Amino acid sequence: MAKRGRWKKIAGITLLVIIALLAVGITATIGWRPIIGARKRALRDRKFERTPERMARGKYLVESVAGCFGCHSPADAGLPGAPAKHGAEGSGVSWADAGVPWLVAPNITPDAETGAGNWTDDQLARAIREGIGHDGRVLFPIMPYQNYRQMSDEDLASVIVYLRSIPPVRNQLAQTQIPFPLNRLLQSVPQPIESQVAQPDVSTPAKRGQYLTTMSSCADCHTPMDERGQRLPGMDFAGGFVQKGPAGEVASANITPDASGISYYDEALFLDVIHMGNVKARKLNPLMPWVFYRNMTDDDLKSIFAYLRTVKPVKHLVDNTEPPTPCKLCHNRHGYGERN
Repeated sequence: MAKRGRWKKIAGITLLVIIALLAVGITATIGWRPIIGARKRALRDRKFERTPERMARGKYLVESVAGCFGCHSPADAGLPGAPAKHGAEGSGVSWADAGVPWLVAPNITPDAETGAGNWTDDQLARAIREGIGHDGRVLFPIMPYQNYRQMSDEDLASVIVYLRSIPPVRNQLAQTQIPFPLNRLLQSVPQPIESQVAQPDVSTPAKRGQYLTTMSSCADCHTPMDERGQRLPGMDFAGGFVQKGPAGEVASANITPDASGISYYDEALFLDVIHMGNVKARKLNPLMPWVFYRNMTDDDLKSIFAYLRTVKPVKHLVDNTEPPTPCKLCHNRHGYGERN
């Protein structure tokens, strides 16, 4: 009996050690959120006042700066730049054609049955800036809520006021089903916003451009990522992020002021590229949503260019007219990859 008791004691201690090691391992690696769930704040009873100023600002942000309809609408591939189909703006779309069959951008029109008509203002606010859907689900971060965390409270109110005003479109869609284990790992991404987000510092063109660039999510496409979906350090805006579109795979351009990027651009050329959707004789791939960004004012586009002039130059050759080859810098395959 004494021997059995001793072994029970040893087994108990061993189990406690294993539990402790697991706890330390989880804390040091993936953290506890994939197990216990995402951080999320309680919803509040708030409603944003509808004013002409907010309507105008919201329309501008949704239809140009943030390009919301670029992801939340079916595209009209028959038109230059593949804009949102007329009459279906905001009605949602499956991303199966982009190679992600489980991803769906929801209907955000105010349709009560298939859209956001029954979502509260705070449900929309929490989804846009904090990555928690109206039903409490964690949103896949292709919805750039990590960028929108910097969206000012007033801009957020304007976006929501405008989305409430667009025509409701009935379009029943399936719900995004993020596969395991990705659905658990993403539980650590959302962060609640408990305090006010002030208006940004726009005292200089570059500072104004930095805010606009963040709201436009330019770095999300123009920065290569590792296998965990994290941006590669030191490669901000250096291009090489590979996406799948209707015409196949395409790598984003290097838009840093390096010679391998857009050092040869001047302000006039930058505006022409965004307005027309081509760099001189070369057309931009429709995955670059210039068709929305061209709706921005010239002053805002000039501010974005001023900000891009301040980012660190990165030597990274990317050319989609060349056969894709492995690149040791971004770990992707793209034209001129072997030259890096």
